[in-house]
Order: sequence, then C-alpha cells, then structure tokens
Amino acid sequence: MKKRVVIIGGGPGGYEAALVGYAQGADVTIVEDKGMGGNSVLLDCVPSKSFIAGSNIKTDLRRADEMGLNDALAEAKLSLTALNARVTELAQNQSADIQAQMKRVGVRVVTGRAYFAEEQSTTTLHRVAVDLADGDTEVIEADIVLIATGSHPRVLPSAKPDGDRILNWQQIYSLKEMPSHLVVVGSGVTGAEFVSAFAELGTKVTMVASRDRILPHDDADAADTLEKVLSERGVLLEKDARVESVENTGEGVIVRTQDGREITGSHCLMSIGAIPNTEGLGLENLGVEVTESGHIHVDRVSRTNISEIYAAGDCSDLMPLASVAAMQGRIAMNHALGDSVQPLRLKTASQAVFTRPEIATVGVSEREISDQGAGTRTIMLPLTSNPRAKMRSLRHGFVKLFASEYSGRILGGVIVAPTASELILPVTLAVAKGLTVEDLANTFSVYPSLSGSITEAARRLVKHEHLD
Repeated sequence: MKKRVVIIGGGPGGYEAALVGYAQGADVTIVEDKGMGGNSVLLDCVPSKSFIAGSNIKTDLRRADEMGLNDALAEAKLSLTALNARVTELAQNQSADIQAQMKRVGVRVVTGRAYFAEEQSTTTLHRVAVDLADGDTEVIEADIVLIATGSHPRVLPSAKPDGDRILNWQQIYSLKEMPSHLVVVGSGVTGAEFVSAFAELGTKVTMVASRDRILPHDDADAADTLEKVLSERGVLLEKDARVESVENTGEGVIVRTQDGREITGSHCLMSIGAIPNTEGLGLENLGVEVTESGHIHVDRVSRTNISEIYAAGDCSDLMPLASVAAMQGRIAMNHALGDSVQPLRLKTASQAVFTRPEIATVGVSEREISDQGAGTRTIMLPLTSNPRAKMRSLRHGFVKLFASEYSGRILGGVIVAPTASELILPVTLAVAKGLTVEDLANTFSVYPSLSGSITEAARRLVKHEHLD
C-alpha cells in the first residue's frame, strides 16, 4: 500500500521533499496558501536576488570609464518600476514552473491553510485539516507529515510596516519611485544586501546597526571589507543604535533610537529578523516540541519528537537557508520512506551574502578556530594579486582558507568577490569530502580566473606560508 504523505508548505523544503516522495512511490499532497515556491520564491529569496542582480548592472556601468568607454554610462538611470516588474515576473514564473513540475509528476497541490485537526485518533495516522480557498474545509489522513511553513518578517510594534514609507523586505518591490534617502534598520544579511543594492542604484542610504559592526555573525575580515566598500559608495552607518520607533511623517520617516538619536529619511526598510510560521498549526494537538522562539525542534534527519512528523526549513530550529531547507526536505522524505540517508552536516552548508562584493563562507569560522586554539593553519590571499581581478578593476576581496595543521584537511573558507557565491563551491566540496590543501593545490584552475586564487591559497598553505 502506498504511503500517504502530506506536506504543509510549498517552499524549497516542501517541493523538494515532494519530488523525493514521488520518486519513492508515495501518494503526495502539498498544501500551500500563497503559491508553489512559498515565500522563498514569491517574496524573499528569488525576488531579492533578482533585484540585486539588476542593481549590479550599475556597478559594471560605474567602471565603464576604466574600460575606455564613455563615462556617461555611469550616469545611466535604472527604472525602479521596470526593475520591480521584472522581479515580480521572475518570481511568478518560477512559481508557475514548480507548479507545473508538481502536476507533471502527479503530486496533488491543494490551495489553502493546513493545520493538525483537534482529533487525532491514533499515533500512527495523522489528520490534517485544510481551510480551502473557497471557504470549505477538507480533512486529509496521512501516514507521514512534513511541516515546511517557512517564516515571516519580525515586526517591531513601534515601527510597523505600512507599505508606504515603512517597509519590510517583502514590500520593497511595490515601490514606484526610487527613495531619495533610504534608512535600513538592521545590519544582518538581508539588511546588508538591500543597503548594497540601493547604494549601487544611486540612492542615499543610512544603515542602522544595533552592534559595533555590520554582519555581526559573519567573518570579521569580510564584514570590514564590505563596510569599506559601502562607505566608498556613500553609505552612512549608525552603529550601536537600537531602534525604539519609526514614524511616517507623511513626507518621510523619522527613526528614533534608544539613546536619543533621530535619523530622518524618505523611506525606512525594516530588516530585524524573521519569525517561524508555526502559530495556528495545531502543534499542541499532537504535542510537537517547539523552542521558546516558536521553531520546531528537529534532529539531523528532520524528525520531530512525534512519530512520522518531520519539519524542514525556516520553521525548524536549524540554519535558515533555502539550500538547507531543500536538503532537510529531501533527507526527511527519504528517511520517512525507508531509504538510507546521511544526516544533515551543517558544517558542509555554504552560505552567501549577495552584496557587491559577495561574501561566501563554509565550514568552521575564524572565531571558532580562535576559540579552539592551536592546530589550524590559515591563509588570507587578497584578490589584488589576481590577474583576472586586475582586468576587471576589482580592488576589494580575498580568499581565506582554514586547514588542519596536522592532516592538511580543509576545514573551511571565506571568499569575498563579485561572484563569491559561485566560487565557494570547490571549497565546499573540499570540506564535505575531507580533501586536503594538497588536493586543492594540485587541481587545475583556468588562467586567468578568480578561482585561481583558491588554488594559489592552497599552494601557499602547503608551503606553510602565511599572509596577514
């Protein structure tokens, strides 16, 4: 008899799990209320990276005079309306592609909001209620349930987004005109990405950071490099500033901090974290364990504390990345359907900040290495020594590698470069497969290329050379 699977949420964790369920011969139903791809495709990851890609065109035009082109190109204006229209269209098309893929493989997609029914008659059969778009309610019985409901932007009560001048990152694509002065509250990944994008588009930007530097959880050298680049782009940075309130004055905004500072601008983007979408799921009807923050507690194969109930993505208490969500979903479904799986190894998950330049990391961090003490070799190789970087007029960036002092095994790395999100792959592969610096050093890289700095850094580590 086919296993009946219900997946609550159609984002990366949900639709990737559905494809595994189909391949394993299960009867799969996905319940999604916004559209396939969920927030990640429709409101978060896909739109934001599309917006950033558009802003990067301005970066290339800015260097036009260095390449012998008319410097008037640097003054070219991008239409925010056209850019946002393209962003929205790309997101809708991606959602439609996922919907078509589900139909093609025979996965049933139900439009509605799902939750666990109050009556759960047995511990081996789960009842999922769905409030359908037409107002009816359907109850679906399932042998296996995967919760992949994602998250939503955190709201400061005294700075509620109004969709006009106070915005969260999901509302930025509704702007019709370029802000004359954008104040971004929050110095984490999302905040930094939009600060970089709008600065490249020529907007005056002020970033309000609650700590003494931007990207407080990322590599310090990478954060310092980005801070220097943003300063060159004219970004103003208010450090150690905890926001107390944001007021829409009708003609602009006033951001007030707890220490009495007032920062004025035309618009404010709130980027202060995310809240898991776990409220209203009826988790208490089964006794599913959640953390104090509302995240569902899972193990490394995505199991909750309740038999045949799994969770993946931002609603779980692991790393909030689309790539991790997708891996969690695949692992969960393979495990639930009896296939052999390798538990999730977060140290092999690479992540990127899509600023200009990009920042990508994988494996152990320098902070962790410092805490552990001796036993690690580190090298940092500036991109200014790279011939391809010189051809592209790149002045900022580096490759940093961490390796075991004794075995030479690569433990992690950091790359700061225009395409760091692409360049990090060989380092990720090395970390995942336990490769050594000699393995990487003896690998061919194209000449000239930015990836050449990765193999060069490895060669210098082999020779025990160090760069500060």
